[in-house]
Amino acid sequence: MIDYDKILSNRIKKIKPSGIRKFFDIAATMEGVISLGVGEPDFSTPWVIRRAAIQVLERKHIVYGPNLGIAPLREAISKRIEKKHRVKYSPDSEVIVTVGGSEAIDLAVRGLIDPGDEVLIVEPCFVCYAPLVELIGGKAVPVPTKIENNFKLTVDDMKDKITERTKLIILPYPNNPTGAIMTREDLEPIADFLRNTDIMILSDEIYSELTYGRRHCSIIELPDMAERTIYVNGFSKAYAMTGWRLGYVAAPEPIIHQIFKIHQYGIMCSPYISQNAAIEALSSCDSEIAKMVDEYNVRRRYLVNEFNRLGLTCFNPEGAFYVFPCIRSTGLTSEEFCERLLYEEKVAVVPGSAFGDSGEGYIRISYAYSLKHLMEAMNRIEDFLKRLEAEKNGKNKT
Repeated sequence: MIDYDKILSNRIKKIKPSGIRKFFDIAATMEGVISLGVGEPDFSTPWVIRRAAIQVLERKHIVYGPNLGIAPLREAISKRIEKKHRVKYSPDSEVIVTVGGSEAIDLAVRGLIDPGDEVLIVEPCFVCYAPLVELIGGKAVPVPTKIENNFKLTVDDMKDKITERTKLIILPYPNNPTGAIMTREDLEPIADFLRNTDIMILSDEIYSELTYGRRHCSIIELPDMAERTIYVNGFSKAYAMTGWRLGYVAAPEPIIHQIFKIHQYGIMCSPYISQNAAIEALSSCDSEIAKMVDEYNVRRRYLVNEFNRLGLTCFNPEGAFYVFPCIRSTGLTSEEFCERLLYEEKVAVVPGSAFGDSGEGYIRISYAYSLKHLMEAMNRIEDFLKRLEAEKNGKNKT
C-alpha cells in the first residue's frame, strides 16, 4: 500500500481548509437551512451581459483567447480604471485578464514572493491570502485592525510588523468580512509611510463598486502609489457574475511581464465567452450596479439595526455585503456560536476566526440574500440568543 502521507507536500498538509466552506458544506447536507455564509449575490447576471454571451454561443466562435485576455476587454478595463481612479494602465502591457480575482491575487503573490519573504496581511480578511503566501514558502504576517478604528488600517498597526524581509502588504478594502472602507484621508498616511520603503502593495478592490454613501478611493489615486501597487478587481461581486470566473490584475509593466508567465503556463487564458460578456458589463451596466447597491443598502441597515437591538454590537459596514456583529457577550467562541446556531436553528453563518485570529469574537453574515431570508434568519437567531440567555440564567441560579 502506498503511504500518501509521504507523497503529499508538507506545505499543503499544513494548510487548513477554508473556514467559509466548512459551514457551507455542512449546511448543504441539512434540510431547511438558511445559509448566509457565502458571498454569492442573489441577483441574476444582468440580461445584457447574458445576451452578449448568447451571441458568442450562436456564432459558434468558442475558442482559446489570447493569454493576456482579448484586446477589446483589456481596453475596456483600462478605460474603466482611468475613469474611476484617473490612473492610466496600458491595455497592451499592464493588464492581464484572469480567472476571477482569486487568480489575480495568486499571480501577484507568486510573482513577488521568494521563500522566506514576508507579506503583511491586514486582518480580518478574505481567507485565501495567508495560505497562498505559505504555499510558496513565504511568511504571512498578520496585521490586526481594531473595531475602535472602524477596522481601518493605521500606520501604528503595521510599522512594528515590518522587517528587512517584508516585501508586500495586502490591502483588502472594501473589506471582507467587516465591510470597512478606507477613505483618501485614511490612505494618505499609509502611502506616506510606504513611499520610504521598497514594499509593494496588493490592493484587492473586488468590492469597490459596492459602497454606501461614499465613493471608493483606491490607493493608486495617491501620488507615486500606482508604481508600487498591484491592482486587483473583477466581475463576480458588482455584476453578479460569480460563476463566470473573470477578474483582472493591473500593474506596472515590469511586474506584468513576469507574472504573465505564471498565468500563461498555469491557466493559459480566461473563458472566452465570459470575456466577451464582460465587455458589455463594463460598457452598459452601471445602472444595474446602482440598483443592486440600493437593495444591498436596505438589507445592510436592517441587519445592523436588528443585531444592535438584540444586544450583539454590530459595526456599521460602508462597503461590500457583509455584517460582522460581535458575539463575545454570549460567552461562546465564534466556532461554538456558529456550530450551535447551525444545528439548533438551521442558520449557517461563518465564524470570525476564519478570517484571522483578530476575527475571533465575531461572526460574518452575508446580506447577498433576499430580505425575506434575512428576516427569517434573524427570527431564528433571536430564538437562539434567548435560549443562550436562559441557559446562562439557569447556570447562575445553580
